Amino acid sequence: MKDLFGKAILDYQTNNSPEDLITETSISEADEMSVAYLFRDFKEMPKLEQKALQLAKGKVLDVGCGAGSHALYLQEKGFDITAIDISENAIKACELRGLKNCQVSDVLDFDSPEKFDTILLLMNGTGIFGKMNQISKFLQKLKSLLNEGGQILIDSSDLIYMYDQDEDGAYEVPANGYYGELTFSIQYKGETEDTFDWLYLDYNTLQNAAIANGLECKLILEGKHFDYLAKLSKL
Repeated sequence: MKDLFGKAILDYQTNNSPEDLITETSISEADEMSVAYLFRDFKEMPKLEQKALQLAKGKVLDVGCGAGSHALYLQEKGFDITAIDISENAIKACELRGLKNCQVSDVLDFDSPEKFDTILLLMNGTGIFGKMNQISKFLQKLKSLLNEGGQILIDSSDLIYMYDQDEDGAYEVPANGYYGELTFSIQYKGETEDTFDWLYLDYNTLQNAAIANGLECKLILEGKHFDYLAKLSKL
């Protein structure tokens, strides 16, 4: 991994001539993304993210923290928050922004002596699952990090709207695999990141996976673009 996403974040934080990221998926064309968006404050965040932060309680873990905007907001509110990301550059930027407890870690490798009351996975939190056959592994790990009475707040989008419909109204989705399984690529300053798997889950599929892994799943809020926020908790 070249860590181009993290490099863009660190460039923005250090004012090192940041440029837009170019993102592309297996079902969409290249699109420009301003790195500044990752540094938004609470009032600039989508309603789903605002709601998740308002629901946070107790000791918090932010998984895939990126530039650290969610974690910083909660830290300023007095929360005991730990933030993790696989990007070394992103974590450097978080430290420079004043985030006190952040570390480079894949959540599957994350080892904590303490458990958490709230685990956040935002900005399409299901993305890190990668593939359908990886969901249980991730949910079991997240469940193991939860205190009794704890919650996992996670968002995603139903990508069915991205597919054409036939004359009967049925969506023309791929026959092989789940339609939310994408491959993702990033370009930054002329470099191209290795492609990686990224998973978007419709709510019913997430709910079924949660139940299969001993978790209750509740729909908290729906957005304007087929996106939603869900809360998972131990059964």
